[in-house]
Amino acid sequence: MRKLIYAIGASLDGFINDRDGTIDWTVPDEELHQFHNDRYREIEISLHGRRLYELMAEYWPHVPEDASQIEREFGGLWTAKPKVVFSHTLTEVHWNSILVNENAVEEVRRLKSGGDGVMEVGGASLAASLMPHGLIDEYQLFVSPVVLGGGTPLFPPLDKRIQLRLAETRHFNTALMLRYLADRGPFNR
Repeated sequence: MRKLIYAIGASLDGFINDRDGTIDWTVPDEELHQFHNDRYREIEISLHGRRLYELMAEYWPHVPEDASQIEREFGGLWTAKPKVVFSHTLTEVHWNSILVNENAVEEVRRLKSGGDGVMEVGGASLAASLMPHGLIDEYQLFVSPVVLGGGTPLFPPLDKRIQLRLAETRHFNTALMLRYLADRGPFNR
Protein backbone atom coordinates (compact mmCIF):
# COMPACT_ATOMS: atom_id res chain seq x y z
CA MET A 1 0.00 0.00 0.00
CA ARG A 2 1.26 3.48 -0.83
CA LYS A 3 2.23 5.77 2.01
CA LEU A 4 0.63 9.24 2.06
CA ILE A 5 2.64 12.19 3.39
CA TYR A 6 1.30 15.63 4.26
CA ALA A 7 4.21 18.10 4.14
CA ILE A 8 3.29 21.70 4.97
CA GLY A 9 4.82 24.91 6.21
CA ALA A 10 3.34 26.32 9.41
CA SER A 11 3.79 29.30 11.67
CA LEU A 12 4.77 28.81 15.30
CA ASP A 13 1.16 29.47 16.29
CA GLY A 14 -0.19 26.81 13.91
CA PHE A 15 -1.32 28.59 10.74
CA ILE A 16 -0.41 27.66 7.16
CA ASN A 17 -1.06 31.12 5.76
CA ASP A 18 -1.77 34.54 7.20
CA ARG A 19 -5.11 36.36 7.35
CA ASP A 20 -4.59 37.59 3.77
CA GLY A 21 -3.87 34.07 2.54
CA THR A 22 -0.20 34.76 1.85
CA ILE A 23 2.68 32.40 2.53
CA ASP A 24 5.62 34.72 1.83
CA TRP A 25 6.97 33.98 5.32
CA THR A 26 7.60 30.32 4.28
CA VAL A 27 10.24 31.07 1.63
CA PRO A 28 12.91 28.42 2.19
CA ASP A 29 16.63 29.03 2.35
CA GLU A 30 18.85 27.17 -0.11
CA GLU A 31 19.40 24.19 2.20
CA LEU A 32 15.69 23.72 2.87
CA HIS A 33 14.79 24.19 -0.80
CA GLN A 34 17.31 21.49 -1.76
CA PHE A 35 15.81 19.24 0.92
CA HIS A 36 12.37 19.75 -0.65
CA ASN A 37 13.76 19.00 -4.12
CA ASP A 38 15.35 15.78 -2.89
CA ARG A 39 12.20 14.80 -1.00
CA TYR A 40 10.02 15.52 -4.03
CA ARG A 41 12.12 13.16 -6.19
CA GLU A 42 11.01 10.30 -3.92
CA ILE A 43 7.30 11.08 -4.36
CA GLU A 44 5.51 8.87 -6.87
CA ILE A 45 2.27 10.87 -7.10
CA SER A 46 1.46 14.35 -5.82
CA LEU A 47 -2.13 15.07 -4.78
CA HIS A 48 -3.21 18.71 -5.06
CA GLY A 49 -6.26 20.65 -4.05
CA ARG A 50 -7.43 23.29 -6.51
CA ARG A 51 -5.92 26.31 -4.77
CA LEU A 52 -2.50 24.73 -4.39
CA TYR A 53 -2.54 23.48 -7.97
CA GLU A 54 -3.38 26.96 -9.28
CA LEU A 55 -0.65 28.52 -7.12
CA MET A 56 1.96 25.99 -8.23
CA ALA A 57 0.90 26.09 -11.90
CA GLU A 58 1.25 29.86 -11.95
CA TYR A 59 4.97 29.75 -11.20
CA TRP A 60 6.73 26.38 -11.43
CA PRO A 61 6.22 25.58 -15.12
CA HIS A 62 7.50 29.09 -15.96
CA VAL A 63 10.50 29.54 -13.63
CA PRO A 64 12.51 32.52 -14.91
CA GLU A 65 15.95 31.90 -16.38
CA ASP A 66 17.52 34.13 -13.71
CA ALA A 67 16.06 32.02 -10.87
CA SER A 68 18.41 29.90 -8.80
CA GLN A 69 19.46 26.46 -10.00
CA ILE A 70 17.50 24.91 -7.12
CA GLU A 71 14.31 26.72 -8.20
CA ARG A 72 14.77 25.76 -11.85
CA GLU A 73 15.35 22.18 -10.76
CA PHE A 74 12.14 22.14 -8.71
CA GLY A 75 10.22 23.63 -11.63
CA GLY A 76 11.26 20.69 -13.77
CA LEU A 77 10.46 18.20 -11.02
CA TRP A 78 7.01 19.67 -10.38
CA THR A 79 6.11 19.88 -14.05
CA ALA A 80 7.10 16.25 -14.72
CA LYS A 81 5.67 14.72 -11.52
CA PRO A 82 2.37 12.83 -11.94
CA LYS A 83 -0.28 14.84 -10.14
CA VAL A 84 -3.91 14.23 -9.23
CA VAL A 85 -5.84 17.47 -8.83
CA PHE A 86 -9.07 17.42 -6.82
CA SER A 87 -11.52 20.15 -7.78
CA HIS A 88 -15.23 20.64 -8.34
CA THR A 89 -14.66 23.83 -10.34
CA LEU A 90 -11.67 23.23 -12.62
CA THR A 91 -12.45 21.82 -16.06
CA GLU A 92 -8.89 21.02 -17.13
CA VAL A 93 -5.39 20.58 -15.73
CA HIS A 94 -1.96 20.41 -17.33
CA TRP A 95 1.62 19.36 -16.64
CA ASN A 96 1.20 15.62 -16.17
CA SER A 97 -1.96 16.06 -14.09
CA ILE A 98 -5.26 14.20 -13.86
CA LEU A 99 -8.41 16.00 -12.73
CA VAL A 100 -10.73 14.29 -10.23
CA ASN A 101 -13.98 15.98 -9.26
CA GLU A 102 -15.63 13.08 -7.46
CA ASN A 103 -15.19 11.78 -3.91
CA ALA A 104 -11.60 12.59 -2.85
CA VAL A 105 -11.62 10.12 0.04
CA GLU A 106 -12.56 7.19 -2.18
CA GLU A 107 -10.07 8.20 -4.88
CA VAL A 108 -7.24 8.49 -2.36
CA ARG A 109 -8.13 5.07 -0.94
CA ARG A 110 -7.96 3.67 -4.47
CA LEU A 111 -4.62 5.37 -5.16
CA LYS A 112 -3.14 4.15 -1.87
CA SER A 113 -4.11 0.55 -2.61
CA GLY A 114 -2.75 0.78 -6.17
CA GLY A 115 0.95 0.47 -5.34
CA ASP A 116 3.64 0.55 -2.70
CA GLY A 117 5.35 3.89 -3.32
CA VAL A 118 4.99 7.27 -1.68
CA MET A 119 2.37 9.95 -2.38
CA GLU A 120 2.07 13.40 -0.92
CA VAL A 121 -0.99 15.52 -0.33
CA GLY A 122 -0.78 19.26 -0.82
CA GLY A 123 -3.42 21.78 0.08
CA ALA A 124 -4.98 22.35 3.48
CA SER A 125 -8.57 21.67 2.46
CA LEU A 126 -7.72 18.44 0.68
CA ALA A 127 -5.58 17.23 3.57
CA ALA A 128 -8.32 18.21 6.05
CA SER A 129 -10.82 16.06 4.14
CA LEU A 130 -8.49 13.04 4.41
CA MET A 131 -7.45 13.37 8.07
CA PRO A 132 -10.68 12.12 9.67
CA HIS A 133 -10.47 8.95 7.55
CA GLY A 134 -6.96 8.03 8.71
CA LEU A 135 -5.54 8.26 5.19
CA ILE A 136 -2.45 10.33 6.06
CA ASP A 137 0.43 8.16 7.23
CA GLU A 138 3.04 10.84 7.86
CA TYR A 139 2.99 14.54 8.72
CA GLN A 140 6.04 16.66 7.85
CA LEU A 141 5.64 20.07 9.44
CA PHE A 142 8.06 22.85 8.55
CA VAL A 143 7.61 25.34 11.37
CA SER A 144 8.80 28.87 10.61
CA PRO A 145 9.82 31.29 13.37
CA VAL A 146 6.85 33.62 12.94
CA VAL A 147 3.63 34.17 14.90
CA LEU A 148 0.80 35.15 12.56
CA GLY A 149 -2.04 35.57 15.01
CA GLY A 150 -4.59 34.23 12.52
CA GLY A 151 -5.06 32.62 9.13
CA THR A 152 -5.85 29.09 8.01
CA PRO A 153 -5.22 26.63 10.85
CA LEU A 154 -2.82 23.77 10.28
CA PHE A 155 -5.42 21.25 11.45
CA PRO A 156 -9.18 21.35 11.02
CA PRO A 157 -11.61 20.68 13.87
CA LEU A 158 -11.79 16.89 14.26
CA ASP A 159 -14.29 14.60 15.94
CA LYS A 160 -11.55 12.21 17.07
CA ARG A 161 -7.91 12.73 17.94
CA ILE A 162 -5.16 11.63 15.59
CA GLN A 163 -2.41 9.93 17.56
CA LEU A 164 1.05 10.70 16.18
CA ARG A 165 4.56 9.61 17.04
CA LEU A 166 7.55 11.94 16.57
CA ALA A 167 9.96 10.23 14.16
CA GLU A 168 12.46 12.97 13.32
CA THR A 169 13.41 16.59 13.85
CA ARG A 170 15.70 18.60 11.64
CA HIS A 171 16.82 22.19 11.94
CA PHE A 172 17.11 24.49 8.93
CA ASN A 173 17.94 28.20 9.09
CA THR A 174 14.39 29.16 8.11
CA ALA A 175 12.33 26.34 9.65
CA LEU A 176 12.28 23.38 12.00
CA MET A 177 11.07 20.13 10.46
CA LEU A 178 8.96 17.92 12.70
CA ARG A 179 8.20 14.55 11.12
CA TYR A 180 5.39 12.56 12.71
CA LEU A 181 4.07 9.11 11.87
CA ALA A 182 0.45 8.15 12.36
CA ASP A 183 0.38 5.87 15.38
CA ARG A 184 -2.16 3.20 14.57
CA GLY A 185 -1.48 1.03 17.57
CA PRO A 186 1.25 -1.25 18.84
CA PHE A 187 1.12 -3.64 15.88
CA ASN A 188 1.57 -0.92 13.22
CA ARG A 189 4.67 0.78 14.59
